[in-house]
Amino acid sequence: MKVIGLTGGIGSGKTTVAKIFEFLGVPVYYSDERARDLYFVPEIKAAVVDLVGPEAYYSPTALNRPYIASKVFSDTEMLAKLNDIIHPAVGKDFDEWLETQHAGFVLKESAILFETGIYKKLDGTILVVSPEALRMERIAKRDKLSDEEVKKRFKAQLSDEQKIPFAQWIINNDEEHSLIEQSLEVQSKILSGL
Repeated sequence: MKVIGLTGGIGSGKTTVAKIFEFLGVPVYYSDERARDLYFVPEIKAAVVDLVGPEAYYSPTALNRPYIASKVFSDTEMLAKLNDIIHPAVGKDFDEWLETQHAGFVLKESAILFETGIYKKLDGTILVVSPEALRMERIAKRDKLSDEEVKKRFKAQLSDEQKIPFAQWIINNDEEHSLIEQSLEVQSKILSGL
């Protein structure tokens, strides 16, 4: 079974594209969602608290994402240390999930496939690109972040221009091209081996 990565910068619309593929019958592993769940595994929680402090958790069942973001998106070393805690756990979780799937291909959705080198272990990657102004607008609405906070998150990821050479397929989410048509075309190419 092929494992295809699905990625895009924050606010690019990769989750929307993932939902389209799910509707088309493609199993999707949401790395970012699963990572949020894995923050509550006792040994991971202890490591996160050691790294950024007990303020990382509002309660035993609630993650303080804004606090963690404020710590790691302005400190590349701390972000790398957090990724070293979370990414191995997500990798193991994905492998277990993959064993239960039966499809022509599955998607592994992750915001940082290229930044972490995960893409090298996959059979191909789909990159969702979107103009920066649209991305900023979407993030501001969705996450209630200031322009400065959004720009910090942009800096923590590679730009679309840096990612494009690593992607086999590009889906343009510029609100002018149909995401459904582009997704159908990519699905057809993956299934036909292109």
